[in-house]
Amino acid sequence: MTENDRTLPPEALDGWAAELRERFGLAEEDLPIALILDLARDVANGVARPAAPFSAFVAGLVAGRAGGSPGDVRAVVSVISELAQAHRAD
Repeated sequence: MTENDRTLPPEALDGWAAELRERFGLAEEDLPIALILDLARDVANGVARPAAPFSAFVAGLVAGRAGGSPGDVRAVVSVISELAQAHRAD
């Protein structure tokens, strides 16, 4: 993996997202790429880089337990992003 591969725009994940949607029967709105990448950025910058994938997993787990709708995902991501920003301020 080159450094350029690490800084690809969200749409570079479209092919992978399409494979995941097909394999797991997901709708396009079920995989909000930009939202999850923004969450990862917020957590990596506010907490630590290794906290980013862990926090994305937590977001999915909590959203799933809340019902799993796209709105549930957005709400949980918003809370985690706010927590990460507050963590950085501490």
